[in-house]
Amino acid sequence: MTDNPAPLKFHVPEPEVRPGGTPDFSNVPIPKAGSVDRPPVDVDPRTIRDLAYSIIRVLNREGDAVGPWAGTLTDEEQLEGLRHMMTLRTFDARMQMAQRQGKTSFYMQHMGEEAVSCAFRKALIQGDMNFPTYRQAGLLIAGGYPMVDMMNQIYSNEMDPLKGRQLPIMYSAKDHGFFSISGNLTTQYIQAVGWAMASAIKGDTKIAVGWVGDGATAESDFHAALVFASTYKAPVVLNIVNNQWAISTFQGIARGGSGTFAARGLGFGIAALRVDGNDYLAVHAVAKWAAERARNNLGPTLVEYVTYRVGAHSTSDDPSAYRPKTESDAWPLGDPVIRLKNHLIRRGLWSDERHKQTEAEILEAVIAAQKEAESHGTLHAGGKPSTRDMFEGVYAEMPPHLRRQRQKAGV
Repeated sequence: MTDNPAPLKFHVPEPEVRPGGTPDFSNVPIPKAGSVDRPPVDVDPRTIRDLAYSIIRVLNREGDAVGPWAGTLTDEEQLEGLRHMMTLRTFDARMQMAQRQGKTSFYMQHMGEEAVSCAFRKALIQGDMNFPTYRQAGLLIAGGYPMVDMMNQIYSNEMDPLKGRQLPIMYSAKDHGFFSISGNLTTQYIQAVGWAMASAIKGDTKIAVGWVGDGATAESDFHAALVFASTYKAPVVLNIVNNQWAISTFQGIARGGSGTFAARGLGFGIAALRVDGNDYLAVHAVAKWAAERARNNLGPTLVEYVTYRVGAHSTSDDPSAYRPKTESDAWPLGDPVIRLKNHLIRRGLWSDERHKQTEAEILEAVIAAQKEAESHGTLHAGGKPSTRDMFEGVYAEMPPHLRRQRQKAGV
């Protein structure tokens, strides 16, 4: 021990590269597709700690599905999955354009992350409940929720199922297993764990799924949820979508010294895995494995999806201020739509011509849905929800002060 210690230094994690620099992901270890073992569903979490540091992959560079995690989807289901991702991407493009045209106040795209929510949805059954963030609209697309209803909510028009009471893209669809989106990050985790515990207490068969991004793991609710999930073996799957960037800070700010986000589950005795989030087949396989654990009273699973947010955080964000414009091109795990497309072409189930035709068909369907939604109003034109609606749906019996306010409003 020295009498003259050196001054303390405050450490702030820095991204590998700043705007204007050359993107470099050479330090990101990418295991060979098919190289990660698939443990039995009833495995003791303590014996699979290595899965919190590796990445489960099924599709290799050539487009083949290889390894022990392959084979969870039929040919028809894979074709359907490609269409779901293509639909979500087209939906995003049209709604982004609508926002720029002033038809809605706000929008958030899923570019590069389509496989995560679209594939996960197909591992669930009717009655399971997702507690999503604002970038899991693929759960609705893949679950058959009408695009017109989604657009009505975005436009807050007279047919908005939420009556204009939610920010655009903060959907709610209980019948489709989609809990109301909360803008307060990480509330999804404690809500999902609580819902799952209630399902178990009732002796039901339904499981819950919580969703957060990498940045939200720094919130206290994240850790509180893991305590309850591990203690009570809640039938829940807890998903972390690591798209490398929070609103404007890189993942290292929230990750701290844990090495990976999945590794945070290890200290709670929770089964933890990392998966290639741009591999539709791998996402589905891991989702099915984790859902089966929950459904068989084997406890919670924490899953980190390694992906990349290609676009801006939202229509209010300019990513060129904090990352190189070409960074997405250097991302080593590729594009989820292109990867599944190439796999299906390699197997003779798809073709470039059929892909182009399907793109045109999807665009036509999305435009038709958009025209129908816009006929009921947009942000600055057409029908709006009734002012009366803002007073309804909160209290079983409206308190006196709200009745007075409603009377003053003349509704």
